[in-house]
Amino acid sequence: MSVQGSIVIGGGAFAGLALALALRQGLGPEIPVIVADPALSTRPSRDPRATAIVAACRRLFEAIGAWDDVRGEAQPILDMVVTDSKLEDATRPVFLNFAGDVAPGEPFAHMVENRRLIDALVVRAEAEGIDLRATTVASYDARTDGIDVTLGDGSVIAASLLVAADGARSKLRERAGIVTHGWEYDQSGIVVTVGHERDHEGRAEEHFLPAGPFAILPLSGKRSSLVWTERRAEAARIVALSEEEFHGELEQRFGLHLGEVKALDKPRAFPLSYFVARSFIAERLALVGDAAHVIHPIAGQGLNMGLKDVAALAEVVVDAARLGMDLGGADVLERYQRWRRFDTMAMGVATNSLNFLFSNQSTLLRTVRDIGLGLVDRAPPLKNLFIRQAAGLTGEVPRLLKGEAL
Repeated sequence: MSVQGSIVIGGGAFAGLALALALRQGLGPEIPVIVADPALSTRPSRDPRATAIVAACRRLFEAIGAWDDVRGEAQPILDMVVTDSKLEDATRPVFLNFAGDVAPGEPFAHMVENRRLIDALVVRAEAEGIDLRATTVASYDARTDGIDVTLGDGSVIAASLLVAADGARSKLRERAGIVTHGWEYDQSGIVVTVGHERDHEGRAEEHFLPAGPFAILPLSGKRSSLVWTERRAEAARIVALSEEEFHGELEQRFGLHLGEVKALDKPRAFPLSYFVARSFIAERLALVGDAAHVIHPIAGQGLNMGLKDVAALAEVVVDAARLGMDLGGADVLERYQRWRRFDTMAMGVATNSLNFLFSNQSTLLRTVRDIGLGLVDRAPPLKNLFIRQAAGLTGEVPRLLKGEAL
């Protein structure tokens, strides 16, 4: 006998809200979808960060009706250059240059400010009748035929499925006894928005420096978002500097190709780590996004990996509903895990390898990687493959990532 109770999502950031919208689209209003997160009480969002939304994930946002609300503020990445140098080098020769289209007129990524996208998802969720609760998932009790979810406000929901979208320090994952394997990097990512005199013209830049990548990502207007990797101790020193001293460190790395540059907000440092949950599922529980995996930002794929989880889980649940299956049944959740876990492990290996290859002082490794970058730059089919991989359009792609409605 099928179970068609509610679906509860613990976590109301990108993954949780996007999943709620995808499920509402595919399941209709007959199956209630509840999103629980204390942060939903903070309106509008104050998240100062920005994110690269690759083409596949932009198609997902279009399919669930959220992209139109941010389209005007989204900055397309029209091309990207990669350099490899030491900090003190007078010039930074370009070893690799990517054109930015995965298809004519379709950039491989857009930069969007987090707060604008979160607010757009909340507004869309409210319009679709999704039940948003500004509280936590306090506990749950899985049964053979369902799962009882107790919220922080004391209410109890009889559900078919609970989804953990509550971030890297997921309490739901911990309560399920799912362990993670991985490690901490001796690196932090400094995040800051800067303004500059000249227009970036939609160009993203990734400068590989010995401490790690220094990424300049274009935002709307004469602004860019920086993701600046340093050793942890050095990052802590840099973010504690006075405004004038910080400007000196910034200018040394950013350069003057866009004219005078100025920090528009307070820089913040985030410790970097890598981990993957040993299982993406438990009894009537599925992990998505950072609750399931955290990877190094060197390839800019963290959020996009989470949205691939969303697209895959939504598809298997909607398919199960159409077949009259138990939405939180073990066979349904196993299909989700098979779909996503290998891809996640492969991306983790790739980002670890890239970080090792580029974040060091070795002259030999620098020579090897620069030869490799040069060969890729001279091989258009290989470059096109890399662009499609970066855009999330390779492998077994869920329907939402193709822009197809569920």
